[in-house]
Amino acid sequence: MLRWCVTLVLVLSALAPAHAQLRGHGGPVRALAVSADGQSVLSGSFDSSAIRWSLTRNAAEQVLRFHDSAVNAVALLPDGRSVTAGEDGRIAIWRPGVAQPEQVLQGHTAPIVALALAADGKSLASASWDRSVRIWPLGDGIGGGTPRVLEGHQDNVNGVAFMPDGRVVSAGYDAAVRIWPASADGAPTIVMLPTALNNVAVASDGEIVTGGADGKVYFVGQDGKVLGAIEAGDTPVITVAVSRDGALIAAAGIRGAVAVIDRKTRALARTLVGPGLPVWSAAFLPDNRTLVTGGADRLVRRWDAVTGEPLGAVPIVGNEDPLARFAGDRGAEVFRACVACHTLTPDEGNRAGPTLSGIFGRKIATLPGYAFSEALTKLDIVWTPDTVAKLFEVGPAAYTPGTKMPEQRIGSPEDREALVQFLAKATQ
Repeated sequence: MLRWCVTLVLVLSALAPAHAQLRGHGGPVRALAVSADGQSVLSGSFDSSAIRWSLTRNAAEQVLRFHDSAVNAVALLPDGRSVTAGEDGRIAIWRPGVAQPEQVLQGHTAPIVALALAADGKSLASASWDRSVRIWPLGDGIGGGTPRVLEGHQDNVNGVAFMPDGRVVSAGYDAAVRIWPASADGAPTIVMLPTALNNVAVASDGEIVTGGADGKVYFVGQDGKVLGAIEAGDTPVITVAVSRDGALIAAAGIRGAVAVIDRKTRALARTLVGPGLPVWSAAFLPDNRTLVTGGADRLVRRWDAVTGEPLGAVPIVGNEDPLARFAGDRGAEVFRACVACHTLTPDEGNRAGPTLSGIFGRKIATLPGYAFSEALTKLDIVWTPDTVAKLFEVGPAAYTPGTKMPEQRIGSPEDREALVQFLAKATQ
């Protein structure tokens, strides 16, 4: 049955019209990478798979299935191999056309959420919620060897990138940007910003760009000096991408809009408006104007970032928005950050996280049919409005140690109250 489903995805994708959006994932598209020639895109999804797409044929070339859960990060190597990394803490390296990974890199003890490839293609960096960055050597066409481990972040590391001179930059939930020396000697330059950071990218001239939970994009120089900030939206910036010529920045968030920023002038050039669902990933093609995005609508979309127009027919997905019937409900808006991982009704089933149907009165980690972390099965928590509110007051890492749930807190008591009231009526 699995083989038949994969074949069907390939056939349907091959029949798609030119410039169509790419449809094939069964869950939100969490990660994107573009090949150096702009002919291929690799996408990773909450559905635990990755798909390599041909942009010239608008077809899926290979479906990669290995990880136990969400594929959070992807990369394409210069020799044509694909790299996937997941919530399971593993990195898989794939040869084109081969059904199983050529090699699996292990060492992280928590979900991996970002990958970066050095300019010379000889090193791969991974960022993890175990608060570390690892630099993996890629030599003689084979990945592996002993990684260099970079530690010091005080919370989840959410982004990593290489600088043109070989240094590595990381950004984390601890609001820190760390610029690590290219060699094992020396201490990192630490830059503290006013908010938790969800991603990081580096422009061709070495300027660092990072997206904050406060909806702003921050600019940091190679020397660690903060150069400015611009508001991209009123919700957290989930991902940032920089065009290869360094002229444009794309910053996406949970409301579904993508801010396109002119990096030279630090001005908002335009906003790409999609279906209103979270946009989890973005990447520019080598032409420096075509942008691909992946989001909760399970599509890989293409845009002209210069004009702001979508490329190809845009599927109408408004009716698929599970929160459409709750328009105007403040609690539903708060819950929108959770909708990628959790459903509300039993017929929708589980996603990356368990369905919340009937959550109140249920003991933690007891829902049949979902593989919970072992640590959660040992906790004595029953979900009530009070315990759910507490979860988001102190954060999942503190309240439910060992969880794979993204670290997020709701600082406003009013928003926490709105959320639990919404769940009380939406999950019955």
